[in-house]
Amino acid sequence: MDETWVLSDGRAGNARQAQALAAALGRPAREFVLQPRAPWAWAAPRRLPGAQHAFGPEFAQALTRPPALAIGCGRQAALATRLLRAHGAAAVQILDPRLDPAHWDLVIAPEHDGLHGANTLSLLGSLHPVDDLWLAAGRSAYPAYAALPAPRIALLLGGASAHAALDAPALDALVAQVAALAARVGGSVLATASRRTPDAVRAHLRAQLAAVPGVAWSGEGDGANPYAGLLGWADCVVCTADSVNMLSEASATNAPLYVAGHERLQGRPRRFVDALIASGRMRAYAADGALDAYAVMPLRETARIAEQVRRRLGL
Repeated sequence: MDETWVLSDGRAGNARQAQALAAALGRPAREFVLQPRAPWAWAAPRRLPGAQHAFGPEFAQALTRPPALAIGCGRQAALATRLLRAHGAAAVQILDPRLDPAHWDLVIAPEHDGLHGANTLSLLGSLHPVDDLWLAAGRSAYPAYAALPAPRIALLLGGASAHAALDAPALDALVAQVAALAARVGGSVLATASRRTPDAVRAHLRAQLAAVPGVAWSGEGDGANPYAGLLGWADCVVCTADSVNMLSEASATNAPLYVAGHERLQGRPRRFVDALIASGRMRAYAADGALDAYAVMPLRETARIAEQVRRRLGL
């Protein structure tokens, strides 16, 4: 059957990458949110005996009717795509599975992971859906943002991670600085928090930005996240350094991009941030500096990778 399945553990970052690749390939896809079971979940993507039962009876039954193409993202999905390949599907795995890439038809990994092989593809950052149509849809969904005073500064807030020491005081300071800058230039702030943003920062985000026009989304209690509208209407983007996904998506817009907190970043994500700055697409944010406009060439890695997948697999 000429079907495409996208598989992930349901985490937003993983699901979004797999869905974005399927969409860029122009292939409607069935989505599997995997429910891994012990002991197979502990060993994934390595195959233990009985691995066909790793994700429950629905997936075990689905193995008997494999799709033409399976796209997975994340460690659990890597086991699922391995199993589907063994049953005849072409298997594309996103993110380094920490196992020989030969177990899949293609493995797609960010450059900062340093994965190389005959059947691997590298990209700067992560896969995502952001392109001109996506940005236009964001503007259409939030037309009221057009009336906000320019420059409209989109502020994308993350938080601490294994590689980023971004604590609540650092994030509070960033919000205050961006608010002061917007007030000084007569602009507005369109801010959104993420799952990493500390509760303490979320709790007073709106209050911190009360003195300037704009939007402040702190969580589901504020309704739907206007993220697409923020990126669609942004004249400039300030994004914290912890999230490869947010930085990748902001890089695909037509707005200047500034990264905040990169001096608190280490490891592989720091290599990504350094490469993005070196490319000229992104600049380092400075607390005492201005967010100057500069010529932007949107970074659209998803389309490039999709074309390579299409060619490699003969789709």
